[in-house]
Amino acid sequence: MKTAIWLYLFLFVAFFDLHAQYPILTPFAISIGAAPSFIGLMMGMYSITHLPGNLIAGFGVDRYGSRLFIVFSLMAAGVVLLFQSRVTDPWQLLVLRSISGFVLAFLSPACLSLLAKMTSDRTEQGKLMAGNGLIHTLASVVSPAAGAYLVAKIGFTTAFTVLGWVLIVTAVCAVFFIKDVQAAAKNDQEKPNAASPVQEKAKLPLEPAPPIPWLVYALPVALSCAQGILSFELPLLAKTQEAMMTTGLLFSVVSIGALVTLSMLFLNRVSSFQRTLWGSLFLAIVYFLIASEIPVPLMVMLLFVGMSKGVILPALSTLLIELSGGARYGRTFSVLSIAFSVGAFIGPLAAGHVRDHISPYYIAFIALMIAVTLLPMHISRSLSSRTHFS
Repeated sequence: MKTAIWLYLFLFVAFFDLHAQYPILTPFAISIGAAPSFIGLMMGMYSITHLPGNLIAGFGVDRYGSRLFIVFSLMAAGVVLLFQSRVTDPWQLLVLRSISGFVLAFLSPACLSLLAKMTSDRTEQGKLMAGNGLIHTLASVVSPAAGAYLVAKIGFTTAFTVLGWVLIVTAVCAVFFIKDVQAAAKNDQEKPNAASPVQEKAKLPLEPAPPIPWLVYALPVALSCAQGILSFELPLLAKTQEAMMTTGLLFSVVSIGALVTLSMLFLNRVSSFQRTLWGSLFLAIVYFLIASEIPVPLMVMLLFVGMSKGVILPALSTLLIELSGGARYGRTFSVLSIAFSVGAFIGPLAAGHVRDHISPYYIAFIALMIAVTLLPMHISRSLSSRTHFS
């Protein structure tokens, strides 16, 4: 469990560092001459370059463990930020953001796989996934406002330099304090203590788990598409450094909403499938209301967006663990990251081209509704039958 604590600590620092860039990247790109459509392309390229990294991580994490990929991802991302601090041309920024997208693609599959392999108990795995979501949310509550404040005080160049060195130092610390999963499993087997019933059950030969229905991954595509649209639209509200602070606070409101529902531990009693389904439906409705410009403060609507995400994301991770049958976690979460990358590529790119004609939030609504409709309704029955069989 010490590994989990250290991992949570490093994840907090990494997520804090990365989310601090959300409200400042768009104003920075505009300051060096980038047009809104180019910014949409830049955000899309950052996401699409996740794909080769996700594919490598899917097989590499299962074979070589998680620590190598976590350290590499953090170290390389920090170095890229140091170069980004000296960018003077939009195309240079596009290249560096593309490289950053590739190296950071290893981080999420490696971390989620490491957490999932720490125990074979489904309840404990759910708690670890919820803990990951909680750490992610806590970091993202304060980091957007902190990033905007940092730029307001020391400027873009120094801010990116500071954030880059933070990631590099975090990577060095991860080398010494993150214990790889395979080593932990081996140590547990060497202990003379009697194995727990859960461990004995895990040693029994298992039948090959049926493949995860591909339609399940339509939901993370839609979720990241909607998030990409939100990340594209909110920074465009900032025209001055003072307005940038307000934009940072808006991102923090989303994270506060997620923190609210993550703190509702009683929600874990509801099946992961039901939480995923109904949370996604509620999120789609919220995006429709934002696009309709109803007379409700934007902060309130963003709070609802965050509350929905706080329900969906831990539930979706737990759902995939259940559907995977307790095997090939690296590949499972790699495909999940690929789905997130595809959606994050589509969202900003579409928003940059349609925002002069319709509200991009309508695209988020449509994508989510399609995903909710396609989410296989037989999943709950298949999970119930699998639990009964086991």
